[in-house]
Amino acid sequence: MTNHDSSFRVRDAGAEKYEPENVELPPLYVRPFRVLPALRYLLFDVLFPLGFIYIAMAVPIWWYLTPSLETMSVFEPGWIGLLWIRNCAILVLFAGTLHLWLHRMKKQGRQYLMNRNPLATDPKAFLWGDQIKDNMFWSIASGVSFWTGFEAISYWIYASGRLPIVENAAWFMASIYILFFWSTTNFYIGHRLLHWKPVYRHVHILHHRNVDLGPWGGISMHPVEHLLYFSPFVLWWVVPVHPIVIIVTGLYQALNPAVSHSGFEYLRLGDKLKISAGDWYHQLHHRYFNLNYGNKFLPIDKLTDSWHDGSDGSLQAQKQRWRARFR
Repeated sequence: MTNHDSSFRVRDAGAEKYEPENVELPPLYVRPFRVLPALRYLLFDVLFPLGFIYIAMAVPIWWYLTPSLETMSVFEPGWIGLLWIRNCAILVLFAGTLHLWLHRMKKQGRQYLMNRNPLATDPKAFLWGDQIKDNMFWSIASGVSFWTGFEAISYWIYASGRLPIVENAAWFMASIYILFFWSTTNFYIGHRLLHWKPVYRHVHILHHRNVDLGPWGGISMHPVEHLLYFSPFVLWWVVPVHPIVIIVTGLYQALNPAVSHSGFEYLRLGDKLKISAGDWYHQLHHRYFNLNYGNKFLPIDKLTDSWHDGSDGSLQAQKQRWRARFR
C-alpha cells in the first residue's frame, strides 16, 4: 500500500507503487507573485541541468560536426546525409545510454521509478512485438529524418543569405528562452489537434501505445506527428538567430523527450546526488490520456481545465469534467 505522506515517499523511493509529489505551478505563475523565486526559476531552474547541457553540446557540434555554411548554401543530399548520421548518433548515444543504465542494467533498481509495469512485449501493439524495438524504429527512421530535414532547411536559409546570422550574446540567450516558450505553445496546440478522435485513431495512437515509459519512447511518433512536433524550427526561418540556436532547437526537441519519458523521476548520481529526469506531469498524460496536454513550464492546461496535478482530488475533478462533457 502506498503511503501518501511526502516524507515517507521520499524515504521509500523504491516502493512498488512509488509516485512523485503532486505537481505544483512554477513560481513564475504563482499568485501572489514573488519576485525572487520567479527570477530563480527563470534564470536557473528552467535551464538546469538540460538547458545548460544542450548549449554546451551545441557549440562543439557547430564547430566540428556541422558542414560549413559555404557547403550548405546549396541543397545537396551529401551534406544533408551527414547531418542525418550525426543526429542519429547523438540520439542513439543519448537515449541509448539512458535506456541501458535505467532499464537494461537497472542501475537504480526501482528507485524513483514511476512506471507501473515493465516495458511491454506485445505482438499486436508493437513492431516485432517489442516496445523498445518499435520505439527505436520510429524515433530513428522518422524522428531523426524530420529533425534533420527541418534543421537542413534552417541552415540553408542562413547559408544562402536569406537571413543574417546574429552574433550577439544577449540575443542568443533571449532566443533560448523564446525557443522554450514557442516550443511549449506549439506542442500544446499540436497535441490538442492530435487528440481529435480521427487524428488520434490514425496518428497519435502510435505514441500512446507507450503507457509505461522509457527513453526510446520520447520521439516514437507517427511521421505526421513528427511534422508537427519538429515545426518549432520554422520560427528561425523568419526570426534571425545564430546557427547554434538551430542546433539547440534540435537537441531540445529530440533529446528532452528521452529524459522526460525515461520512466524515472530522478537520475541518481552516486549515493546522494540526484537530478530531475522523468516528467511526472507528462507521465500522467500517458496514464490518463485526456489531460495534461502541454507541460508545466507554460501551464496552458490550467486555463483550459485540463490540468491534473497527480492528486486524487484533481483526478476526480477531471473525471467529472469528462462525464459532464459527454452527457
